[in-house]
Amino acid sequence: MSLEAIGVVVADLDRARGFYRLLGLEIAPDPEGHGHAEAELAGGIRLMFDTPAVMKSFDPSWEHRPGSTNASLAFSFESPGEVDAKVQELVEAGATIHLEPWDAFWGMRYASLRDPDGNAIDLYALLPQNGD
Repeated sequence: MSLEAIGVVVADLDRARGFYRLLGLEIAPDPEGHGHAEAELAGGIRLMFDTPAVMKSFDPSWEHRPGSTNASLAFSFESPGEVDAKVQELVEAGATIHLEPWDAFWGMRYASLRDPDGNAIDLYALLPQNGD
């Protein structure tokens, strides 16, 4: 497994794009208006930006909490089974499940947890394609 992405929730992607451009990041446009954009960081890590509407699209309980960092660490795995196994391992180590593992519409096995301090951790793996 490897740390692949860090997610940040922003109210306005265009404003975030302009702000982070001042820090040297080139954030890809969102021409279709999906509410998601990314910038590649050194070492291939992606910094992902999502709007609250995107967050609520797959986690209806998501809400902005004052004082929250609105960020999560996202880890990729080779297979959906590894995601499920790692969820169990992390729960045994003190994590809590926020969203049980599920097969997401965007083609990934996905799970959301909170570490023992309440920080967001997302785990995912590509789902096999039909016929694979």
